[in-house]
Amino acid sequence: MDAPPERTDAAAPAHRRDDGRFRNPWPGTPRHGFLQFLRWAFSRRKLEALLERRDPHLFPVRVPAFPSPRAGAGELHVTWIGHATTLVQLGSVNVLTDPMWSRRASPVPFLGPRRWVHPPVRLDGLPPIDAVVVSHDHYDHLDAPTVRALARFHPEAVWLAPTGVGALLEGWGVEDARELDWWEGTVVRTGGGPLRATCTPARHFASRGLLDRNRRLWCGWALEGGGRRAFFAGDTGYHPSFAAIGGRLGPFDAAILPIGAYEPRWFMRPVHMTPEEAVQAWRELARGGAAPDAPILVPIHWGTFRLTDESMDEPPRRLRAAWTASGAGDGPTLLEHGGTASLLP
Repeated sequence: MDAPPERTDAAAPAHRRDDGRFRNPWPGTPRHGFLQFLRWAFSRRKLEALLERRDPHLFPVRVPAFPSPRAGAGELHVTWIGHATTLVQLGSVNVLTDPMWSRRASPVPFLGPRRWVHPPVRLDGLPPIDAVVVSHDHYDHLDAPTVRALARFHPEAVWLAPTGVGALLEGWGVEDARELDWWEGTVVRTGGGPLRATCTPARHFASRGLLDRNRRLWCGWALEGGGRRAFFAGDTGYHPSFAAIGGRLGPFDAAILPIGAYEPRWFMRPVHMTPEEAVQAWRELARGGAAPDAPILVPIHWGTFRLTDESMDEPPRRLRAAWTASGAGDGPTLLEHGGTASLLP
């Protein structure tokens, strides 16, 4: 029997409001309403961004070369499928993050952000999936058609989600959906061995419609299995808890961090990190975990969907510049869609 969720601290959850909704507990996190959204949506820069044409040569796609059906003992492989979707292989444990295979990130199939880069692997071409972690309920991270397909292809998979998201998963056919709050952890017995997963703080918001804003939680995930540890930040703005995550749950072998969808800053700062902030978060994760070797940085959340105002190829360029300026040594592991970052024993 799987262990029940356990908390890593005894503090009252400051991210819960009295009305049952959730909030970001850190100072300087304004809530942008519909008027602010309209101001951004009809700005000159936003309208110019919508006219940017997709360049099929801008983002090459690699045929994935992940180990299948499973990796070897002590190995770590992170394969970027696109946006926030990765296949994380911790030894023989296979974990999928924020699965999104649909053509559009939208509640309807004919409107909304359209993929610039198609998934490099079909859903039925994945190895056996032991667990799926979900960061929050937004359409570019939680896609109903993808969930339904994965529930058919991998009925044994355990789905881990922040508080409030489990009911959505169950409604789409998931047989084993489990909810966790920030700092709650659980051990899941999988076909590839035990997986310890801990729900971690993130700075974002939640909604799938006009009336459900922040009724569900958002989070990142610390994953441990097969002798390896990985941190998946989900979708987040920069916040001051990265060092605490590293200190409590590290040291990590890999940090999977978002680097895109950050402009304009007056609107996106509370919910999306810049590449420079991602480097800072990586440093704090490493320092907090007192790791002898810092984790590899695997950037995600760029180059797949056109969501905000910066050019599609700007995030990796800014990340390289920020990394060089930090003097951190070997550069981040910038993957092509379908590419794999690996650590071997």
